[in-house]
Amino acid sequence: MSEMDFGSGPPEGHLPARTVDGAARARALSEAGNAAIAPTGLVSYVSSGRLALIGSMAESSPVAERIGGALEAVIVAPPGDESGAPGTARVIHATITEVEGHLGAFTLLAEGDGAQIVVAPSPLTGDKPFDVVIDLRREPALLYEILPTGYFAPHGDQAALAEAVEQAAELVGEFEKPRYFGYDPDICAHGASGIRGCTRCLDACPTGAIRSIGERVEVDPYLCQGAGVCASACPTGAMTYAYPPPDGQLAALRAALAAYREAGGRSPTLLFHDSEAGAEEWARIANEAPESVIPWAVEEIGSIGMDAWVTCIAWGARVIMYAPEQVPGSVRRELDVQIGVTRSILGSMGYAPALLTLVAHGQALGLALGAVFDPATDSPATFAPSGEKRTDIRLALDHLHDHARQRPDVADLPSAAPFGKVDVDRDACTLCMACVSVCPASALQAGGDEPRLSFIEMNCVQCGLCERACPESCITRSPRYLFDREARRRPRTLNEDQPFRCVSCGKVFGTTAVVMRMQQRLAGHSMFQAPGALARLRMCEDCRVKDMFRSEAHLRE
Repeated sequence: MSEMDFGSGPPEGHLPARTVDGAARARALSEAGNAAIAPTGLVSYVSSGRLALIGSMAESSPVAERIGGALEAVIVAPPGDESGAPGTARVIHATITEVEGHLGAFTLLAEGDGAQIVVAPSPLTGDKPFDVVIDLRREPALLYEILPTGYFAPHGDQAALAEAVEQAAELVGEFEKPRYFGYDPDICAHGASGIRGCTRCLDACPTGAIRSIGERVEVDPYLCQGAGVCASACPTGAMTYAYPPPDGQLAALRAALAAYREAGGRSPTLLFHDSEAGAEEWARIANEAPESVIPWAVEEIGSIGMDAWVTCIAWGARVIMYAPEQVPGSVRRELDVQIGVTRSILGSMGYAPALLTLVAHGQALGLALGAVFDPATDSPATFAPSGEKRTDIRLALDHLHDHARQRPDVADLPSAAPFGKVDVDRDACTLCMACVSVCPASALQAGGDEPRLSFIEMNCVQCGLCERACPESCITRSPRYLFDREARRRPRTLNEDQPFRCVSCGKVFGTTAVVMRMQQRLAGHSMFQAPGALARLRMCEDCRVKDMFRSEAHLRE
């Protein structure tokens, strides 16, 4: 069985150890390598080598000749394009509009007479999908920043085409890659009751692997290529990165930093980089970099987010994220957003921006690594990671707040922050509890038998579902971070009212404000001008029906 090289191991390498910091770094990296990290599942692809070349005959024929017998090539050319074809390649004439799937399972759809037709799998292809696709058109079917495994779109670039042909020829057999993600729909804030909420994983994914399925999302494990930004963007922790799992990653980081301190190292800098472009740049400057720099290779730089940053800072490190130009734009944008939120929280406590830095170029990386800085605290935290994203963030920020020069009660945050409060216009709120029914994190809670709306700020992820569900449009969100531990845990009453009792039987059936508002709004309505009609609004449903029958009987008499 063949296997694709999708993985990356713990940080390794022969690094200089001329100083105490260098010796401490060596011990830290050794300790990290010993950390036990749970394995993730695998995703398998099977390819028999059926290749679709989508493009004109003039473009496709030379490529088919270059492929030769390595793959079973089929040219899919526009209708009417009858120029010469190589003898080894079959030709299908169709205008392809959509390509779906992945290595071993590509579906091709084309324009028909007023409707789409399936080109593959169909009788034209022996009822089989294509295993590999090389889309030669200047405007290919797929435009994702990271294309599906087995799909190539060189956009007319001859070097890219040569690389595509070379790679495609190797895609015959069975291949495996890690299942990069985990997903817990029970805490997902994507939607509820038909209302759309959080879309951060959808917006950040560079592969198109995530799609909305109503109130939840679905990840195609075959399209997912481990960019990891969905996990770092997720405000609740519903989406997690599984290569390695987040608790394993943080446990290894904690062990490394503890070993560094125990060996006498001071002011460590954690350099997060990917296992390809980032690793190459680090190797180029490693000998000149301060020996307090601990390189940390990850599969994808987008998988490291706020929870890792603030916990590592609380554990006594500075954090530098190296995201070179090869990193997809959607990943870089999400990292920029998270950097902004995290720096706002740290800055409110007086911590320097240099404690968390994102750089994109080798020259900037060298300057950042060489900059002098002070650790956030001389008393690093020792807490173990909990395995729950928001809990780890709170533990880290509590520690940093306890040791900060400035200790504000609240930090105001940018609009994209996953922390904050909600406020309710009490004059407009009817305590209908529509907001409670859609809240994915139990931040909004009903008062049981009492007409009361409460809010627990610690739970709020600022997804906006409550705001969109409110029929009175009386809820507003305010992103912020509340440092007071007790205040953010304690339920806060947003609105409450006296229960309204049926004037006939005494049964509680609503709130005083709602009943009074209904009477005011319906007082002039034609249906409520009959004697006693308006007064029935003050009765429960059963008594209202009985009173209507009594009134009708009285009229008949």
